[in-house]
Amino acid sequence: MPSYEQLSALLDPESTVLITVECQQGVLGPEAALPQLAREARESGALANVARLVAAAHASRVQVLHAVAERRPDGRGANRNARLFRAAERLPVQQLTGTAATCLAPPIEVAEQDLVVRRLHGLSPVQGTDVDALLRNLGCRTLVVTGVSANVAIPNTVFDAVNRGYTVVVPSDAIAGVPADYTPAMIRHTLALVATVATTDEVLGCLRRTARPGPAVRPV
Repeated sequence: MPSYEQLSALLDPESTVLITVECQQGVLGPEAALPQLAREARESGALANVARLVAAAHASRVQVLHAVAERRPDGRGANRNARLFRAAERLPVQQLTGTAATCLAPPIEVAEQDLVVRRLHGLSPVQGTDVDALLRNLGCRTLVVTGVSANVAIPNTVFDAVNRGYTVVVPSDAIAGVPADYTPAMIRHTLALVATVATTDEVLGCLRRTARPGPAVRPV
C-alpha cells in the first residue's frame, strides 16, 4: 500500500478524476440483470464505498465521471462478437437507453457537475468513447477507478487508462466481481502491477483534506 504522502501526491484535486464504472440500476440495483454480481457489490460493501468516494469527490471538487453501458431497443451498434454479448441479449433485464436500468444505482448521488458517458458497444468505458478526450480537457493526470466488474470492465478501464498515460488508483474495496475471491486475485496479480492500489478509507483520507461544502445532487 502507498504511504499517505505518496497517495496524497497522486490525488491532487486539480488533476484527479473519479470514474464509476457501470454502477447503474440494471447492473447493481434490486432487479439487476446479473443478480450474483449485484449481491456481491452490495454485500462486500463495494457499492457503498463507491458512494462514499463519490460524495468525498464532490466535497473536495474532484471531478466525477460516470460510465454507463446501455443498448438501443433494436440492438443497433451493439457487439455480438463474444459469448458475453450474446448472453446479455437474452437477460431478462436489458440496459435500454432512457430506462431506469441506466440510471445510477443508490446510494450513489450524482451532482450537477458530474459527467455521464454512455456507450452502446464494447467492453471498455474508455476505448471508443468520449472518456479520454474529456479527461484530457479536464487536465486529468490521475484516474481513480471504481465500480464493476473486476472480471471485465474494471481491468479494461485500468489498462486503457494506463496505455493512454494516466496514473491509475484503484480503491480495492470499491470494485467487485464474481466469484467473490476473484476480485482480490485480480487486484494482487494483475491490477497491482499497473495501478496504485489503496483502500477506500486511504483515498478518503486524502480527499477530505481539501473538502469544502458539497454541491447539489440530482438523479441520473
